[in-house]
Amino acid sequence: MRKIFKFALCAACVAGLAACNQNGNTGVTSDKEAALEKAMAPYVNNTVIATYSAMADEGLVLLDKCEQILKAQEAEEDYSTLMAEAGTAWRAMRKHWEQSEAFLYGPAAGHTIDPHIDSWPLDFNAMNALLNNPDQMAQIEEEGGAYVGDKLGYALKGFHAAEYLLFESEIVDGRAIGTGKTHAANLTHAEAVYLVGIVEDLAQQAILLEDSWSGGKLSEAKEALITDEEGESMSYGENYGSYMINAGKPGSIYVSYQAAAEEIISGAVDIAGEVADLKMGNPYTAADPDYLESPYSCTSTIDFADNIRSIEHAYQGAQAGDASISDYVKSKNAELDTKVRKAIADAIEAIGLIEDFEHNATDAKVGEAIEKVKALEEVLDDEVLALLAE
Repeated sequence: MRKIFKFALCAACVAGLAACNQNGNTGVTSDKEAALEKAMAPYVNNTVIATYSAMADEGLVLLDKCEQILKAQEAEEDYSTLMAEAGTAWRAMRKHWEQSEAFLYGPAAGHTIDPHIDSWPLDFNAMNALLNNPDQMAQIEEEGGAYVGDKLGYALKGFHAAEYLLFESEIVDGRAIGTGKTHAANLTHAEAVYLVGIVEDLAQQAILLEDSWSGGKLSEAKEALITDEEGESMSYGENYGSYMINAGKPGSIYVSYQAAAEEIISGAVDIAGEVADLKMGNPYTAADPDYLESPYSCTSTIDFADNIRSIEHAYQGAQAGDASISDYVKSKNAELDTKVRKAIADAIEAIGLIEDFEHNATDAKVGEAIEKVKALEEVLDDEVLALLAE
């Protein structure tokens, strides 16, 4: 996710750009369209919806753990084990989110779910003021995620607000940096109430992503969490996945399967650039030392690698045997397909060599990983998109 306030393009704008790219292209062949059409249903169902569904599943688990923490805190019972279990659930939910960042277009951008759940850094002054405001805390206790989602700014909700409350941190050079361990049972009542509200909103947003891509194919538990007491649903009533599966047909925002494929690869280019230039680049160059993605759980490098895996799944498919854009590229230029696959593997390997990023972001291994991710970005942007446009 981008840092707070970075502009996110809406789905309609992105799709419109893709359509514009097609208007002057009279060389789209039926063979190309047929090949790319085969890739769309597996991409939508096995990559996008499957990722968001798993993320929402873990959101329900995390919410349950946090609700149990609140009950234990109120009963003055030890809940250290619950904190550890909540930390595990947070990491699991987070992993699916990071593996979705190659497809931040569509509902994630159009409904501003991306900045809603994944902005940083936190506003600690505002957070402390909130926790010490009896009226606001009473509203959060009564309304839960509805209040957090509607009334609080991006710097006070989402993954990183929950992360801060769940994981230990220490002051390093004037900044709060995590130890990677969950807190013991030492939350204040206000913090426990706030945690439940944050996580309820987080789980709801994850469900809305699944809902918006699948057209409402939700479990009863998920449907219940996005439906209020009056029976009003938070659903946007959208089926974004159908736009890609039915590209070129009436009702789709994509004029062709080529346009849809270009959207997929452009999403991969965007996250590669963000990982290299911002997520790793800002701390590495000291341009912004506070630009640490997951500083309290100490999972930043896991996040980076999962971002590249989101590219891998978008390009190659998430399940063995899935038809994919890679198949089309290979049919036209097998050498290029091999080059892309190697660039993906090289980027993941280089990120895996980084040690203790949160405390040592200027290490030479970070610079080496940045170069590998840039190489991946370039081959996708300069060569794969060019091949799709031929």
